[in-house]
Amino acid sequence: MTDHQTDMAREVAEAPEAVARMLAHNRAGLAELGRLYQAKKPSHIVTCARGSSDCAASYFKYLIEITLGLPCCSVGASVVSVYGARLSLRDTLLLTISQSGKSPDILAFQAEAKRAGIPTLAVTNTEDSPLARDADLCLLLCAGPEKSVAATKTFIASAAMAAALVAACGGDARFAKAVERLPEDLHKALAIRWTEMEDAFTVASSAYVLGRGPSLPMAQEAALKLKETSGLHAEAYSAAEVIHGPMELVGPGFPVVVLAPEDKALATTRDTAKRLADAGAHVMTPDFARTSDPLLDPISMIQSFYGSAERIARLRGRDPDRPRLLKKVTETR
Repeated sequence: MTDHQTDMAREVAEAPEAVARMLAHNRAGLAELGRLYQAKKPSHIVTCARGSSDCAASYFKYLIEITLGLPCCSVGASVVSVYGARLSLRDTLLLTISQSGKSPDILAFQAEAKRAGIPTLAVTNTEDSPLARDADLCLLLCAGPEKSVAATKTFIASAAMAAALVAACGGDARFAKAVERLPEDLHKALAIRWTEMEDAFTVASSAYVLGRGPSLPMAQEAALKLKETSGLHAEAYSAAEVIHGPMELVGPGFPVVVLAPEDKALATTRDTAKRLADAGAHVMTPDFARTSDPLLDPISMIQSFYGSAERIARLRGRDPDRPRLLKKVTETR
């Protein structure tokens, strides 16, 4: 394993400061969103995103449904860009998340939402992108340039933005303060190394990453990064769903990482972990830096995970910055 620092490692370390910049830059925009939300009082929210950005949108979905009781649904961009659907959108608003703000299908979906007359909110890292220019309200990630193909600091900023959006809509001062403390919490998470997972995944051919509720999108992002950076066949499942079929693949030593914040799902997640361990799986429940609210702990978890993911890739003889078949910007149509 080479000892040079990769772009991915540098960008993982930059994430806490990126979140601090994002929160400071968007105070006015978040306040505007809060006013828009209170004025519109939507019956539900629609999101549209792809890849890591869609994991951030899924995290937003769990947060807003849990805290505000507001249903949130992800709609596939291809229903507009490929199938030409004219969507009946009303009593809602659209949230798009795209690091580059250039994907043609996401742009087509945003244009369709504007045609339907609903407010459009864009989250992107690129201020002069078409997505930013055409949205009714754009909030910037402020993560700075990201050179590694594997998105890390932009994803963490997106997840933190998702939490900030929910705080703005809900007007919960306690939750808003917890979001403001995220940069400090993420600095602590940087120091945590998931050594047991690194050892197991360096030699693994397949693995599971489990979560439930707000930690499930982080499990999905973790599995995606293991595919991208290490070429490891990693699959993410809900700790509830894994026992409905996927458990059959588990055998002696099968590596399973469980993302288990101390929230209301912890007891059932532990039950699943025990069932998998009884079936012979090598179950790992890594430690993490607690935040000021269990709903934010998944962001701390992914911060710690990314550092280990970068090391796993190098231990497996791969360059995490340059996957064989991927590019930084994927323009899906």
